[in-house]
Amino acid sequence: MPKHELHPETWVDQYADYLFNYAVVRVSDAEIAKDLVQETFFAGLKSAKNYKGDAAERTWLIAILKRKVIDHYRKINSKKGKAEVRMSYVNSDDENEGDWLEERVADPFSKGGDQTLENEELGLAIQDCLAKLPKKQSLVFTMKTIQGISTEDICNELGINPSNLWVMIHRARTALMGCMNQNWF
Repeated sequence: MPKHELHPETWVDQYADYLFNYAVVRVSDAEIAKDLVQETFFAGLKSAKNYKGDAAERTWLIAILKRKVIDHYRKINSKKGKAEVRMSYVNSDDENEGDWLEERVADPFSKGGDQTLENEELGLAIQDCLAKLPKKQSLVFTMKTIQGISTEDICNELGINPSNLWVMIHRARTALMGCMNQNWF
């Protein structure tokens, strides 16, 4: 396979639109997407000396952008912290098992003060239970379930295979449910 070369002087013309479209789909904000593309170009320039030429320029830039998107979500999640966690549980009254996740916590538009306080407490309980998980389980669970990062991206980022990822998610869910039953319900 022929070695590829970098041509940073053409990046904006050749790849800016593609990278922007890629980013805006993942962050749902045009301004943030523009910033991420700009950060990608800067990071590409900084790490150009490490480019081995095995991947095409665009592929290499997308890999950088993927990491920028992940970093973006890590950053905003560490700021929001406990205010925005999405999780639900299987209600024993329900016949359907349903999704274990996808509930709202600490909804700022909720009209009931007690409900808001309860949601914030639930968010804190979830964060506390997440902190008790093994580090890698917690990271995988957060990336997949809360941040919505694709299985492929997580596997590439953490150097695991999809089977390992789903085993870790299953174990995390089981441990979280036990912890939540003990500490919240």
